[in-house]
Amino acid sequence: MPIEADHKDVLVIGRNCVDYIAVLEQLPAEDEKAPLEFRIVEGGGQGGTSACCIARLDSRVALIGKVGQDDEGAICLERLHAFGVDTQFVDIVKGGRTPVAYLFVTRKNGRRTIIYEPNRLPKIELNDQHLAMLSTARVVLLDPETTYLATTVKKNTAPHTRIIYDCERWKNGVEKMMAVADYFIPSSSFLASAPLQLDNLDFYQKVLRLKDELYGQLIVTRGEKGAYYPHDGHLFHVPAPTVPAVDTIGAGDNFHGAFALAINLDFDLHRAVRFAVAVASLSCRDYGGRKGLPDLHEALATTEQIKEDIVC
Repeated sequence: MPIEADHKDVLVIGRNCVDYIAVLEQLPAEDEKAPLEFRIVEGGGQGGTSACCIARLDSRVALIGKVGQDDEGAICLERLHAFGVDTQFVDIVKGGRTPVAYLFVTRKNGRRTIIYEPNRLPKIELNDQHLAMLSTARVVLLDPETTYLATTVKKNTAPHTRIIYDCERWKNGVEKMMAVADYFIPSSSFLASAPLQLDNLDFYQKVLRLKDELYGQLIVTRGEKGAYYPHDGHLFHVPAPTVPAVDTIGAGDNFHGAFALAINLDFDLHRAVRFAVAVASLSCRDYGGRKGLPDLHEALATTEQIKEDIVC
């Protein structure tokens, strides 16, 4: 049976992969070796992890994406099902190979080094059922690989639908996404992209300059420093709460998932960013990006402990 899109809180479109996570006391230099403390296998990918975050927060989420017909694809689906993500539009590609990523986490500070396999599965193409879902969705979250869908998504969503784009790096077609996304959310590293020509500006100036290039609202994530966003003539900062962080693997993906849910819940911009920062920070308490996720009650309680401030 087709998904009843109006019964979903958020529609996510994006990548799935499998993360092979190795936890070390210290990452060795080239031509050196170090003992492995322990290892984890977890579902990954920006779209998949964001969808799991939304489901963990007791909300209904559907995912459009692809996996290969292989062991890794089965792992992805099993982990999505475990969180309660609706996967009936995650296509299993016959003969396809699910991408994997190898992540090395330094135990003493939670920092990670990632070696990822580019996605060689066919691009996500939106069929009539997908377009019907788009037409009734309140919030659509698009992950970094979906820049080519910008025009199609915009044309097939209702005027009230909010489009959120998770911007990882400069990609072909990102200009189109900059022109249609209601919320454009890059990491701070995106500000160094050569086409933006922002090299001679400080961080605050870069954020304010990028804002002028966008159709919608800009929010910039900055790791352990939290998030920044321009609003009503000011630049606001939401600091990350202090948590016992052991692994930052899924923090960015969880920020985007939590923010999408906050918009669906009609939070104002300030509260939505605080909520996303809270969820992203709390998710760092365990390894793999998903096990440390809070439930909705804890997420809301932490949100209320955070205060945004004006930096300029």
